[in-house]
Amino acid sequence: MRYSRLVSKTIRETPKSVRVPSHALLLRGGFIRPLSQGLFSYLPLGTRVVRRLKRLIREEMIGLGGQEVFLPLTNPRQIWIDSGRDAIYGEDMIRFEVRSGKKLVLAPTHEEAMVELVKSVVTSYRELPVFLFQFQTKFRNEERPRGGLIRTKEFVMKDGYSFHRSFTELNNFFPRVFEAYTRIFQACRVPAVPAESSVGMMMGDRSYEFLMPTEHGDDLVIRCAGCGYTANADVAVGDLDSPEEEPGEVGRVETGRAHTMEQLSGELGVPRSRLAKTMVYSHDDELILAVVRGDQEVSSEKLRALIRRTSLQLADRDELQFHGILADYVSPIGLPVDILNLNLSVRVIVDVVVERTPNLTIATNEEGVHLTNVNHGRDFSGEITGDISRVLPGARCHHCGGELVEERVLELGHIFRLGDYYSRRLKLSFADATGRRFHPVMGSYGLGLGRLMAAVAEANHDKRGINWPPALAPYRYFLMAIGRSAKLAKIAEGIHEELGDDVLFDDRRVSISAKFKDADLIGVPYRLILSHRTAERGEVELLARGMRSPRRLPIRGIAATLGDLAEELDGA
Repeated sequence: MRYSRLVSKTIRETPKSVRVPSHALLLRGGFIRPLSQGLFSYLPLGTRVVRRLKRLIREEMIGLGGQEVFLPLTNPRQIWIDSGRDAIYGEDMIRFEVRSGKKLVLAPTHEEAMVELVKSVVTSYRELPVFLFQFQTKFRNEERPRGGLIRTKEFVMKDGYSFHRSFTELNNFFPRVFEAYTRIFQACRVPAVPAESSVGMMMGDRSYEFLMPTEHGDDLVIRCAGCGYTANADVAVGDLDSPEEEPGEVGRVETGRAHTMEQLSGELGVPRSRLAKTMVYSHDDELILAVVRGDQEVSSEKLRALIRRTSLQLADRDELQFHGILADYVSPIGLPVDILNLNLSVRVIVDVVVERTPNLTIATNEEGVHLTNVNHGRDFSGEITGDISRVLPGARCHHCGGELVEERVLELGHIFRLGDYYSRRLKLSFADATGRRFHPVMGSYGLGLGRLMAAVAEANHDKRGINWPPALAPYRYFLMAIGRSAKLAKIAEGIHEELGDDVLFDDRRVSISAKFKDADLIGVPYRLILSHRTAERGEVELLARGMRSPRRLPIRGIAATLGDLAEELDGA
């Protein structure tokens, strides 16, 4: 490819609105351009990187016995209603109606569609297990897209789905996918850390994320330096100390307008660990009051899993007011009598740390009043007691007692053990050898290409630009000639033709300095530099970022020579 013909231009200065390094590098290097908030166009350099990522991932998926398919981006809304996820996704999913009146959605993921496909093509349990994968566009109506390709509205994902006869079969396949993902990230030179995670809107019973530590990540993980325990902050477990003391006598204290944990801590002169707070969630015709200690936060994922609800949302002030609950003083103590007489279920869920901590101060559903020395079991109780709090820095590791720390990370991939959630709801079943019908158990395996591309740029760059791993670089070689003679130009043309699609030939009439800067910014791994001096010797110089000095190679048979050196160069 001639640089003069390349539909892609580098940018010297980073726009002021761009703060994430990967976003700046991909923008300045001419890989992407924004179309609108959360929407990006991929330029020729960007599409070449994506193509190489697909090749790498495709080889691993085929190695697992996967077969590639391609499903529609638009799905019938009815299959999402049947699975129960139409309501769960809410405004994150775009719904629309076509001229025939049929209701469709832009699919944010493809579990439902994949089950429908398998229903139409797999006719016997003997054909299981089946592993299908695709590279397909997804659309999620993200409220706050950010960081370039890190969080977008539209993106391309590799998603794979496996169907199995039993949990044993799924559990045997799951680690193989885990290992394949590990190899993919290693090939991309991305430091991916596996971590336990929540299943979220994907449902199922267990999942693992692959995360890259970075200050520009959009997620948090809890890690233990002692034993290596790692989990998403939504599901991480940890231990907190609780004081050992006898329950005191309940007291009533006027707290004025102080109602936040910070305000109450200052007003009463006690640490937040001696306070309790209540968060209210709603689900259909029930209110859930989640009680945690004042120095903790509710994990909606843990709460959802504990009470077995597919979705939860925080009740807003208007909803609380409708039920006669004061939003700033909500408590399991002193709930309005009227609320208990309505056709409404009110459930109190108490965190285990609250259960173990004596003499807490808590609100009373009365403005400006709190109760001191309140103890769970004596002064109030919950329907269920369990771990519903997010682990915050400073907690101790549940496994080794070490201190847990919080780290910002970027999610790269996510694998889920789904069980029979989708096959049961969408009526996918087979008769086994005995005639008994069963619902196949599923696994789901996602990997975002845009995010992975951003992660590679984030993990492989210096002040001059991106340093792509050779297997992913848009071009392997960057060819430039120093000098403008017709003879030199003809030799350069010959090298360009011999190397074909592997080389980006900078034929522009710009300074050598500009060519070097663009080569570094774009991140082509190897430069081929032709000058009058080297051409007279029948040689061309090979230079890479890691080389201290150029390596001279014969021009004659340059493609074969570089082919012989490929393993040595890439391993350096």
